[in-house]
Amino acid sequence: MKIAVSACLLGENCKYNGGSNRCTRLLELLSGRPDIEAVPVCPEVAGGLSTPRRPAEIVDGVVIDNQGMSVDREYRLGVDREMAKLSADIESGELVAVVLQSRSPSCGVHHVYDGTFSGRLVPGKGVFASALEAAGVPLVDASEIR
Repeated sequence: MKIAVSACLLGENCKYNGGSNRCTRLLELLSGRPDIEAVPVCPEVAGGLSTPRRPAEIVDGVVIDNQGMSVDREYRLGVDREMAKLSADIESGELVAVVLQSRSPSCGVHHVYDGTFSGRLVPGKGVFASALEAAGVPLVDASEIR
């Protein structure tokens, strides 16, 4: 059985600011489950974006960085690449869930930033979370890990 996990939650320094969102509780849960293989995913890196990189938000359906430059092509390329990586496991049913980083323009499950770079959250999904949901993969927001 496999779950895909935002690589930043596993401690990989792929977050926009060069850091990670290491989730100790998730790592503890995974270490106690040898029957589960965690597959790291990061659409931003898969799409060719550097680490660190400018923060980005979704504005009218397009991913824009905080300097007003579209990075939508890179984000969507990363989504396509990560979906291709996971496709066989999705089709076989071996991928049972995906744990994603909250609020991200790629991985936000319940909320994303509103596109004004003001820190305000709005209901919505990131572009990767949307693709996974369309493929029927159960999504778990990292904030729900207890």
